[in-house]
Amino acid sequence: MREGLYNTFIEAGAIVTNPSCALCTIGHPGVLAEGDVTMSTSNRNFPGKIGKGGEIYLCSPPTAAASALYGEITDPRGV
Repeated sequence: MREGLYNTFIEAGAIVTNPSCALCTIGHPGVLAEGDVTMSTSNRNFPGKIGKGGEIYLCSPPTAAASALYGEITDPRGV
């Protein structure tokens, strides 16, 4: 947040939430619709986990941050 990256993510349309179990119970504001794609730092993925028809990619927090900055799945080691 000190570097101003939070504002960069929000302006790009990111949804930033607190860590919780909401994704596992579909009690989350970011439920996926058909064609939506997300990267998640959670430890589980299964069909319909956070909505029907969306694509979920599991990744590490550094990969999520690098990918958010570049707008595509990005290896954080090169950032």
